[in-house]
This record gives sequence, C-alpha cells and structure tokens, in this order.
Amino acid sequence: MVARTGVFGAMTKEHREQLMSLAHEVSFTAGERVFNEGGKADRFWIIHTGTVALDLHVPGRRPVVVETLGAGRLLGWSWLVPPHIWHLGAEAASPVRAYEFDAATVREMCANDPGLDHELCTYVSGVLARRLRGARVRLLDLYAPYGAGEVP
Repeated sequence: MVARTGVFGAMTKEHREQLMSLAHEVSFTAGERVFNEGGKADRFWIIHTGTVALDLHVPGRRPVVVETLGAGRLLGWSWLVPPHIWHLGAEAASPVRAYEFDAATVREMCANDPGLDHELCTYVSGVLARRLRGARVRLLDLYAPYGAGEVP
C-alpha cells in the first residue's frame, strides 16, 4: 500500500497507480552518495524509509547540507527540467529504502497524459520552490551577518 502523502497525496488514484507501475525498490546504505551536483539527472526517488541529506558544493569546503528528506518525500526534481542535470547532491544520512523511477519513462508517460503531467509538474514546482527557499535560508545562516536569513 502506498501512503497518500507527498507526491502521492497530490495525485489521483489512477495516476498514483500509473506512476507506481514504473517503480522499483532500491536501497542505499548510510553515507552512500545517491547523486552528485552536476551529474546526469536520469531518475528520481520517493523515499520509503530513512533519510537523505541534500547538499550544495561550496568551493574549498565540505558540501553544505541544505535540507534533510525523510519518508514520503520526493528525492530529485532536476529530472523534469532540462538540461536534466542535478542542481544539488544527495547522500543517505541513514539506511534508505526508496521507490526509484526512470525519468525518461515518466516524462514519456506525462507527454501522453496531460492530467498526470499537470499533477506532477504542479507538485514538483512546489518542491522546487520550498527547496530553493530552504537553501537560501541555510546559506544566509552560514555566511551572512547574524539574522540575515530571517524572512520578514
């Protein structure tokens, strides 16, 4: 049974079933890199259990964690937006089980089903907005004068 939270909560039953027909389960060990910033974004995941840290490369420093994702969350949005290159990196912060989806197959399914395309694009655009806002606040917290990351 697939939980109706996150992306699944944003979809009709029919579209959930279509998407899940493409899923296969994968796992990552704690500390394993899922993808690297700048790499080819040819898949995405919906986390079933565990946590994944999203990070941003900072020259001369270790990657900065900008957000940690848990169960039910979408891991990866760059697969939907050309040129399909990861804008962040991701590392399993704990053992992770996830549903993995081939991006090209999902994009093709969306091209043939405008309703599914709309649901996914609407959901992913919300994820994108939240992640950009989170990255901005995190970077301001790290590098700006005290309190600069607060939103008025």
